[in-house]
Amino acid sequence: MLTQLPGHVCILEGETLDKRLFFLQITEALLKERDKQAKWNGIPLLLQKLYEQSHPNSDFSQCQSILKEISPLLSMEAMAFVTEDRKAAQESTFPNTYTFDLFGGVDVSSLEERLAERNDFVLFLFTLMTNKKTFLQTATLIEDILGVKKEMIQLDDIPNLSSLVSSFDQQQLANFCRILAVTISELDTGSDDKHTLLAKNAQQRKNLGPSRAEVNQATLLNIPGFIERLCKLATRKVSETTGTSSFLQELEEWYTWLDNALVLDALMRVANEEAEQSSTESSDESGLANTSTRTQLPQSMKIMHEIMYKLEVLYVLCVLLMGRQRNQVHKMIAEFKLIPGLNNLFDKLIWRKHSASALVLHGHNQNCDCSPDITLKIQFLRLLQSFSDHHENKYLLLNSQELNELSAISHKANIPEVDAVINTDRSLVCDGKRGLLTRLLQVMKKEPAESSFRFWQARAVESFLRGTTSYADQMFLLKRGLLEHILYCIVDSECKSRDVLQSYFDLLGELMKFNIDAFKRFNKYINTDEKFQTFLNQINSSLVDSNMLVRCITLSLDRFENQSDAKVAEVLSECRLLSYMSQMSMRMSFLFRLINIIHVQTLTQENVSCLNTSLVILMLARRKEKLPFYLRTLQQMEYTEKYPGFILNNFHSLLRFWQQHYLNKDKDSTCLENSSCISFTYWKETVSILLSADRTSPCAIVSYIDEAYMDIDRDFCEE
Repeated sequence: MLTQLPGHVCILEGETLDKRLFFLQITEALLKERDKQAKWNGIPLLLQKLYEQSHPNSDFSQCQSILKEISPLLSMEAMAFVTEDRKAAQESTFPNTYTFDLFGGVDVSSLEERLAERNDFVLFLFTLMTNKKTFLQTATLIEDILGVKKEMIQLDDIPNLSSLVSSFDQQQLANFCRILAVTISELDTGSDDKHTLLAKNAQQRKNLGPSRAEVNQATLLNIPGFIERLCKLATRKVSETTGTSSFLQELEEWYTWLDNALVLDALMRVANEEAEQSSTESSDESGLANTSTRTQLPQSMKIMHEIMYKLEVLYVLCVLLMGRQRNQVHKMIAEFKLIPGLNNLFDKLIWRKHSASALVLHGHNQNCDCSPDITLKIQFLRLLQSFSDHHENKYLLLNSQELNELSAISHKANIPEVDAVINTDRSLVCDGKRGLLTRLLQVMKKEPAESSFRFWQARAVESFLRGTTSYADQMFLLKRGLLEHILYCIVDSECKSRDVLQSYFDLLGELMKFNIDAFKRFNKYINTDEKFQTFLNQINSSLVDSNMLVRCITLSLDRFENQSDAKVAEVLSECRLLSYMSQMSMRMSFLFRLINIIHVQTLTQENVSCLNTSLVILMLARRKEKLPFYLRTLQQMEYTEKYPGFILNNFHSLLRFWQQHYLNKDKDSTCLENSSCISFTYWKETVSILLSADRTSPCAIVSYIDEAYMDIDRDFCEE
């Protein structure tokens, strides 16, 4: 759309010219003349004055005076928007808001970059948050400034931070979490190559101490009552007076425009203040009933308000759970019953039923993850994943009956109970008929094939199984049909999403590892050659995604082959998957491809597992004294590909990096031990043997690389 001004001056909507220069070139007389015709209500003139005053040495009182003139013009339209019915709201136009945006009113915030450079100014803003009337505006400004600030602020520098946070009511604390999210999350470098392990290791060597984000996390944990208040915010119940269907329909409408909890706060504050004023003028009910309909906000908005609060709070808790003080955070959120509280909200808020057409926002589609309803689900699943991952508190996701079931499974199998199950405080677990994990399994099995939740659901359940393999945990999930559901998604629905497939493969690997019953169930479901071939095709389509499952099958096969149990022998002879992996040619094919798809320069947290899976295959070969045979076969495969040395040279470099990465004193090696049931000492010994410089050693990689093709001394360190 082209807006024509007298004198052949025009603005093209959406163009990115410097609007500051544009305004400075237009005379006041010209704007006044056009203003009368276009009915702009003086907004361009006011913005021009605001631009002229937007510099560090400007008169603040003049800026304030201009903003006071503009504010009513916009707020009237905003309130009209949120109080009109659905049909009218769609047909309405908002000329003042349109004009404000057209003439660059939104762009005046470019000033925030210069303000962000003033650290003293940023810290001063926090002192203004003690005033309830200026809290929202201050919080909005701080959030905008921190979003462009190049260096993260240190929470310790905020004057009287502890007393400031303690003075907040629950609504203020929830909005303060929006600011905290910026201060406790590691800054994104914005470049994919900076996410390589090589780059991360180099960065860690430069930053010997904790990062500012980590320091800020510790600061928050030292504020008395902080975590307890967050847990109360996350688990408090939402009013249920509004019908579900009408709420969801209205929620879509509100969120089309109101994409910020602070905006909601501002509107609700106006409504509350007017209600209080009306109450003062007339103490009877008729006085309240006469409150202007312009500021009577619908219940649906209040519920969405609560949802957006919980988003901010769950995010902060999730980040803290992944930080250095993880155990301290775990202890506190267990004590304050976060998990049972979320379990009580699961059906009525977190995963309530909604129609397929709900929450499709303007300009988006049903698969968008932009709505608060969908984002709440994802943030909830991320929290469960962080909470369960390698921590004994994961059993708080169950109720007392389900914990008893785990004990019964162990007794029936004649194996010791897991200590963490025995030591779980029953007063802190979920209540009701089902625990949170069981509820998650139920909705997971009902999720549509194209749902974006599948990835996060699988990740959350997989985290419950991570760590030392527990037969009882696996059987608990197997009895609820999880394996069949995963296989259906992989084979029968022929899932195409790489992310979802990877999460299913990882979950399947944890569910089946060392569990002969799981392999028996697998064979019962994958009962035809056609189904088995489809399954293999999915595995082979991307080894980066499926390598954890390959590792699980390899480890399980090795254990089963060393057992003399009749049941195990039967499954070994019948299971297609175990028979397939027992073929030497198949294991060598996987090993060759695993080494070939990764390189030191491209290793990330996502694909380094391929290196560890290749190591598992060779460690098991070493146990059986077949390591020289595997290395010789790799050499032969190189020659078959007419590229001698390319696999073994690459593997040599990868193992050198492995030593540098995993032998770091700050690196936790227990994950490798727990996932493989192979001691870390054996991992280190195997790598050292493979990297031996002795060309006469039958277990050294260099013994299988001809001199002419040797390329093992390249320096891959990134400075």
